Amino acid sequence: MIEANEIDRAWNHASWAAAMKAILLALVPLLISSGGTAAANPDLANALITDTATHTTVELLKRPAAMTSDSPYLAANDAPILPFEISVAEADIEDLKRRLANTRWPDQIAGTSWEYGTDLSYLRELVDYWQNEFDWRKQEFELNQFDQFKTEIDGLELHFTHQRSPSEDAIPLLMVHGWPGSISEFSKIIGPLTDPGNHGGDITDSFHIVAPSLPGFGFSGKPRQPGVSPEKIAHILAALMEKIGYQRYAIAGGDWGAIINRHLANHYPQRLIGLHSNMILASAPADEEARNAVTTAENQLRASRGAFMQNERAYQLIQGTKPQSLGYGLNDSPAGLAAWIIEKFHGWTDMPQGSEGYLDNHFSKDELLTNISIYWFTETITSSTRIYYENSKTAVEKPIEYIDVPTGAAIFPAEIFITPKSWAEASYDLRHWTVMSEGGHFAALQKPQLYLNDLREFFRLLR
Repeated sequence: MIEANEIDRAWNHASWAAAMKAILLALVPLLISSGGTAAANPDLANALITDTATHTTVELLKRPAAMTSDSPYLAANDAPILPFEISVAEADIEDLKRRLANTRWPDQIAGTSWEYGTDLSYLRELVDYWQNEFDWRKQEFELNQFDQFKTEIDGLELHFTHQRSPSEDAIPLLMVHGWPGSISEFSKIIGPLTDPGNHGGDITDSFHIVAPSLPGFGFSGKPRQPGVSPEKIAHILAALMEKIGYQRYAIAGGDWGAIINRHLANHYPQRLIGLHSNMILASAPADEEARNAVTTAENQLRASRGAFMQNERAYQLIQGTKPQSLGYGLNDSPAGLAAWIIEKFHGWTDMPQGSEGYLDNHFSKDELLTNISIYWFTETITSSTRIYYENSKTAVEKPIEYIDVPTGAAIFPAEIFITPKSWAEASYDLRHWTVMSEGGHFAALQKPQLYLNDLREFFRLLR
């Protein structure tokens, strides 16, 4: 049988993928709606509309062997993969602008800024920009430069970017976002990761990128049943990678992405090349020596971030207990939605937290509003917050112990959790550890070059 990588060498990837994507976007709906061959034969339909960058011929000649022994979640994996493009209705954009114009503003105590929550003056500034200057169509166009798809796994509609590298030696890399983020967090790094030669990098550092919208987030479907926990999502993402055709791959992410990836590594270590995390999590080790082997700098940073987070946990308590009640307001008011999300970008970024700290020095308004707009147009703020509830209410299937997967960690100073290196070493097969001098929770968006450099450095160890 012809191997996929042999066929890959025979094709001009870039031109073929672009042409086929355009053709398939036009033909697939016709094939399905007309009841033609593709509609009558689900396997053929799947082959025709699976990620164009992996080549139709490859999919027809070689489908990945089913690997159902790892988990039952991998078994129900036959739904087709359909090309997808973001296209928000013009009426929804106009509705957003009307709502922004009709915002009923609260008061704010004189002489305060961010102490009580999102600063009124900054939010007014952001909302005015959102209403009058922000160009969603431009951001939509930019997001649509990446190859995007939808499929169904375990009854859930899943949206994902699948951007293949022109390099045949590229490592497949699953990148997983968190809350209140989205796939837009990775927009600055997908190009350099997939095609480093055209972005000032080394072609040997190439990756095939798979970046899903988590269930209940963005362009993915909303779970209709309880129990879609981070552990359940890990199973879904393992099934996604198998469906695409990657039997071995790397994983990276922060926030819920770090938690989901830890579950993924716990269940599927044999499938993983390596795990990179910019929010490494580990409990205090049982061994007293390891537990106490914490440097002065780590203790100081842990104490500082711990004290700060004491006043930052309200969202966790609300979203972990009553997310539905919160959702009514956030889904109805774009200004309220922006206030809820922006507070986290402000608090979890390495910047002064009073009136002297200006968020625009770290993120552009377009970057912030693209992420917020994804939540608004997809109406997923309520469904996204339920992951906190499911995480606390859903029984763990397999407790996490030692992660026997090569692991790299990037420690940014404004991360919300700081784990000492000795604790990480007791919980992971730790191969790489970088303490950054700057940056925060949204590292890929705020400090893309630092994040890129660390990803590349770690995975060079595993190539």
